[in-house]
Amino acid sequence: MEIKEAIKKAVRDIADFPVKGVIFKDITPLLSDINLYNSIIDEIVNKYKDKNITKVIGLESRGFIFGISIAQKLNVPFVPVRKKGKLPYKTISATYSLEYGTATVEMHIDALNDKDNVLIVDDLLATGGTACAAIELVKKMNATVAACAFVIELTFLNGKERLKDIEYSSIVQY
Repeated sequence: MEIKEAIKKAVRDIADFPVKGVIFKDITPLLSDINLYNSIIDEIVNKYKDKNITKVIGLESRGFIFGISIAQKLNVPFVPVRKKGKLPYKTISATYSLEYGTATVEMHIDALNDKDNVLIVDDLLATGGTACAAIELVKKMNATVAACAFVIELTFLNGKERLKDIEYSSIVQY
């Protein structure tokens, strides 16, 4: 079975989660199938292995699940981007808009340098807010965003429009 079909078959739709009217794409079944999970990691690694990636950023929290494995396969360090107040050392932050307010993500101040070429990883591209905040953090550190990689993209939310000139990929689109 092709990877796109396998992902679509595995992902569960959960109605009215986290709020009424939202259909949540539950990726946890992907994690129960090690062959599918490894295929997802390989798909992303193969796309970016020749891009001179020096670090992989994973967005809290599901971006950690994929980002750590991608970093390991690329043989580069992993950098977590977390919600405000979750990192123990000095941080830089970026705030982004949500439907119902704002949220802030942070990264340690020593996580990147101006020689880094970064791959930003998350499970899902929706409105693009979190990805754009991570891009802002990378730019604040004078590092380069090589690309953003997502397993799933919700195309009807137009998140790619917010990524502007940043290269990105998604394996499955809804």
